Amino acid sequence: MLRPAAVQILKNNESYYSLVVAVAKRAREITEEAFENHIVLNERPVKKAVDEFAAGEYKLIENPAVRG
Repeated sequence: MLRPAAVQILKNNESYYSLVVAVAKRAREITEEAFENHIVLNERPVKKAVDEFAAGEYKLIENPAVRG
């Protein structure tokens, strides 16, 4: 999948900000896992994180109380 648009990933009025935060958090996890396991990454962690969200491997869960 080439650069999925945010609107393709977001569902049910989820915010772009929440998606960015979730992708950044997942990218950090990917980087940390690779470092701990001495794995060389072939693709950038952010791209891998976006692809995982687009494929449905990870889902964005927002807390409605925080949104206001």
